Amino acid sequence: MKLPDFEGLAMFAKVAEERSFARAAKALGVSVPTVSRGVARLEQRFGARLFNRTSRQLALTEFGLKLADRASQIYCDAEEIENAARELSSRPRGLIRLAAPMTFGVHWIAPILPDFFRLYPDISIDLHMSDASVDLVADGFDAALRIAVLPDSSLVARRLMPVSRFILASPDYLETHGTPQHPRDLPAHHCLGYAYRPRQDVWRLTNKDGDEEVVTPSGPLRVTNSEALIPMVLSGLGICELPEFMASEYLADGRLKAILTDWTLPQGALYFVTPSARTRPVKVEVLAEFMAARLSNAPWRWHQ
Repeated sequence: MKLPDFEGLAMFAKVAEERSFARAAKALGVSVPTVSRGVARLEQRFGARLFNRTSRQLALTEFGLKLADRASQIYCDAEEIENAARELSSRPRGLIRLAAPMTFGVHWIAPILPDFFRLYPDISIDLHMSDASVDLVADGFDAALRIAVLPDSSLVARRLMPVSRFILASPDYLETHGTPQHPRDLPAHHCLGYAYRPRQDVWRLTNKDGDEEVVTPSGPLRVTNSEALIPMVLSGLGICELPEFMASEYLADGRLKAILTDWTLPQGALYFVTPSARTRPVKVEVLAEFMAARLSNAPWRWHQ
C-alpha cells in the first residue's frame, strides 16, 4: 500500500479553505500549478472530482465536501507537530555527555555547573572526568574540554584560552639540592612524570634564542593525574611540571617556585571540542557559550 499523499491533502485542504487555487498557493508559498497538480493527483488517486470549476467560481463537489473537514484536520495536526518540533529544537534541553580532564573538571568545571543549570533547567549533563583521551565519536560524547594541541582535524575545536605550564619545586627542595640553571641540569634531579602527556612523557623547553632542550623525567613517581604529583613536590621530594590552573595557588603563596623561567614549555590551550562540523544542537551551543564566558578570563591566572 502506498503512503498517503499528505502534500496533496494539505493543498486540497487549503484550496477548500480559501476557495481559490491562487490564494491557496500564496498561503502555502508555492506556485498555482504546483497546487493544481497536487489536487489533480488526489482526484486521480481517489477516482473522483474534488472541485467543480468554472471561470468565475470554485465549489466543492459532494465528494469533496465529505473529505474537506478531515483533510483540514490533517493539515492542522501537521502544523501543530511542526510548531512543537521547532520549539523543542530551539529551546535548550536534553542530555549532554561531556568529557573533561580530571583535575580541571573537579576544580574549575564542577563549581560553575550550578550557575549553568540555573540558566538552563531543562538540560542535564553526564560529566565524564578522566585524564585519558576519549574518542568523542566512538564513545558517544557530545563535547569535551581538552587542554592540548589538538591533532584530530575531524573535530571542531573552539579555543577558549591559552594554558601556560611551569616547572616547579619547593623552596626546601631547592635549598637542599640546588636550583637548576639550565635544562641540562634536570637529569641530575628527581623529576616526576605524567603518563598521559601527548606523544611521550618528555619536557620540551625553548629559550628566547630558539634553543630547544628535551628532558625525560626520571624520578621516583609517575602518575596518570598530575594533581597526584603535588604532595611529593610540596614535601621537597622532587620537581614537576604543572599547568597554570593547578600551579597558581602554590605559586601565589610561595609553597612552590617556578624554575628555569628563561625557558618555556609548549603553550597549550583550553578547547571546547565537538565531534563534527554539522550544526551543533542548541543544548551544546549554549554550553559552549557558557564555558567561553566563564573560563576565557582564566580565573586561575597567576599574577607574578
